[in-house]
Amino acid sequence: MKILIIEDEQEIALSIKNYFKTNGFQCETAGNYALALTKIDNYDYDCILLDLMLPDGDGFDILKELKSKNKTEGVIIISAKETLDTRIEGFNLGADDFLTKPFHLSELLVRMQALIRRKNFQGNNNIIFNEISIDILSKTVTVNNKKLDLTKKEIDLLLFLIGNNNKVLSKGAIAEHLSGDMADMLDNHDFIYAHVKNLKKKLHAAGSGDYIKTAYGLGYKWENE
Repeated sequence: MKILIIEDEQEIALSIKNYFKTNGFQCETAGNYALALTKIDNYDYDCILLDLMLPDGDGFDILKELKSKNKTEGVIIISAKETLDTRIEGFNLGADDFLTKPFHLSELLVRMQALIRRKNFQGNNNIIFNEISIDILSKTVTVNNKKLDLTKKEIDLLLFLIGNNNKVLSKGAIAEHLSGDMADMLDNHDFIYAHVKNLKKKLHAAGSGDYIKTAYGLGYKWENE
């Protein structure tokens, strides 16, 4: 996954970049309006993190440029400038989410992962992967038309794995996704193994293929057999 961080405060941009890199994302930064436009013109991204107040331009104008160029990147506004009018204008110009500074990096990561997942699934509420069907709105999962009794954590884990198809997810990244800020308070990530084991067991019992693979020493990934 490729991310563009448009943020003029270098310390904030660097902290986001380092945090996301440890979770397997490729990150680029732009500290001003002109550089941001150059990168947007020349490259495609999975998600753009956009500060509204830049030294040489307005973040809203970047949203207008994205719209005029028919770019499909998901956009999360990260700004200390939070008013109802600001949020409404941002959403009207095509932003997908709005996070007010200061924020926890783990919350930003989860929001971005959710946004990319929606983009990856093309906004569909029903996700189909071979014999597996997931209704995002009702949070129900079926295998070969048989409904599975999954916990909320197991459904979140399943969506996270499928949404990152063929990508190795570290235990830390999975812990952040399932537990948010609480992950930092945990002594270890043994609960991830338990969730993966239970999910695999329930999928197998319903006749699903063995899609969850262990990347020893790294984490887990979802891949077609």
